[in-house]
Amino acid sequence: MHHVTAMAVALVLDWLIGDPRWLPHPVRGMGKLIAFVDRQMNRGRYRRIKGAAAIIIVLGTVYSIGFMLVWGSYQISNLLGVIVEAVFIFTTIAAKSLREAAWNVLIPLERGDMGKARRELGMIVGRDTETLDEPEIVRACVETVAENTSDGVTAPLFYALIGGAPLALLYRAVNTCDSMLGYKNEAYRDFGWASARLDDVLNYVPARLTALMMVLVNSRHVRRCLHLLMRDARKHPSPNSGWGEAAMAALLGVQLGGVNTYQGVVSCRPKIGDAIVKLEKQHIRQAVYVMLRTVIAFFALLSIGGMLVEIAITWS
Repeated sequence: MHHVTAMAVALVLDWLIGDPRWLPHPVRGMGKLIAFVDRQMNRGRYRRIKGAAAIIIVLGTVYSIGFMLVWGSYQISNLLGVIVEAVFIFTTIAAKSLREAAWNVLIPLERGDMGKARRELGMIVGRDTETLDEPEIVRACVETVAENTSDGVTAPLFYALIGGAPLALLYRAVNTCDSMLGYKNEAYRDFGWASARLDDVLNYVPARLTALMMVLVNSRHVRRCLHLLMRDARKHPSPNSGWGEAAMAALLGVQLGGVNTYQGVVSCRPKIGDAIVKLEKQHIRQAVYVMLRTVIAFFALLSIGGMLVEIAITWS
């Protein structure tokens, strides 16, 4: 229950202050450590083995520091332990940042400022945005909100329930390793292989739970949405990203996927969902509301699970 309490405080902190630039952030430290092992180890032969060793070093460092700080705080008092744990969990979730990033795209669109909308979108997606029209801008933003509902919020909460702040920090470290090393180019195809695969493994359960929760708490037509979810989730190249996107497409009645361009290279993604309605500006706002309702419901589910485990331990 200490974990559940810390998670609740973390969500409140995220809602109130988000991710201010002035706040020291563990992910920045993770990034520096990952960049260091990348410079030192990503060269020569046996890069897959070196990449696996690199992620072990990063995860061992992050988990050890997190565990010692949280454990030491609980040795002083339970209150201090919950506070420290809540602050660490808070740094692993990004519901407010995701919401604000979507608003930063939506507001220029509503004002007809396509240039600014494209620039803001370029801050949160990897695809080329310079020539996108309004429906493609909306699609990219909706896909990002859908995918990052799990990666940025519910997955860290899932691991925080299981192992507290140290495990949530470990998840965020894996996610950061994947974002920095998990490219399929010549430099990182082998060295980043372990990071990418571990990220897939850790997101497997949270991605599917999040997609199911999306449908259950946001739809009046659960059976139809579940059918579309099961039909389309596996079409995505990623084993996990398709679940959030398929759930979001089913809920909004839109079609996601299609042609994307990355640094001038065209990538054709399978279509996800049925195009019942055309993609329009309001779908960004609807996607954000879906994300927020899903996060609240997911936390409620985890809280109930935590209480049941606590009761079972007490009875035993």
